[in-house]
Amino acid sequence: MTLAGQVAIVTGGSRGIGAAIARDLAAAGAHVVVTCREQRAQADAVVAGIQAAGGSAEAVTFDVAVSSEVEATMREVVARLGKVDVLVNNAGVSADGLIVRISDDQWQRVLDVNLKGVFNCTKSVARPMMRARAGRIINLSSVVGVTGNTGQAAYAAAKAGIIGFTKSTARELASRGITANVVAPGFIETDMTEDLDAGARDMYRAMIPLGRLGRGEDVAAAVTFLAGPGASYITGQVIHINGGLYV
Repeated sequence: MTLAGQVAIVTGGSRGIGAAIARDLAAAGAHVVVTCREQRAQADAVVAGIQAAGGSAEAVTFDVAVSSEVEATMREVVARLGKVDVLVNNAGVSADGLIVRISDDQWQRVLDVNLKGVFNCTKSVARPMMRARAGRIINLSSVVGVTGNTGQAAYAAAKAGIIGFTKSTARELASRGITANVVAPGFIETDMTEDLDAGARDMYRAMIPLGRLGRGEDVAAAVTFLAGPGASYITGQVIHINGGLYV
C-alpha cells in the first residue's frame, strides 16, 4: 500500500491501458479518479471493479481537449478531496492515414486530445501540487513517438510532443518537489489491437524480441512505480515498455 492516502487522477481510465493503471494504483492504496469523455458506463464499471476488490475510486466526465472543462473539473476534485498527488495523462485517440490523405480535422483532433490534453491537465494540477510541494505527473507516450510509423504522422507527432513537454515540465517543477516522467508503451493488448487480423498480430509479434504483445498490467506496473516512493529521484525520463521493440 505504497500510495495509501494519496489521490490519483487517471485520464482515459475507462478501458485498456488506462483501466489497468487505475486498478493498479488503487491496489497500491490510492483513491483513483477515473476520467472519461463519453464512456461513462465503462468508467463506472472500472470503479465498481476497484471497489469490489477493496479499493477506492470514483468516475468523472470531461473532455481533456477543452481547457474550461478540465479546469472546472480539476478545481472541483481538489476542493472536494483536498489535493492531487498523482496525475496520469493517459487519454488518447488516433486517426491513422497517410500524410497526403489525413484531413485537417483529423490532424487537429489527434493533437488536441493527445498533446493539448496533456497540457490542459498538467496545468490544472500544477498549482495545487506546487502549493503542496509534492506531486507525480506521468504522461503516456508511445513507441511510435520515438520511431515514427507509416500512416501515423499525427499520432507520432503528438506522442513525440509529449516527451518534449514532459522534459520541460520536469525542469520547471522540480524545485517544488514534483516529478514528471513518460511511459512509452509498445504494442499492448487493447481494444485496438484486438481488431487486428491474425496476420497483422503475427507480424507485430515477430518484431518484438520478447515474442509477445504487452499487457496493460505491464504498463501499469511502471506507472505505479513512478508514482511511488521508490521513484522520488527520477524525473524527466522516458520509460519504454515494449518488449525490446525499441532499444
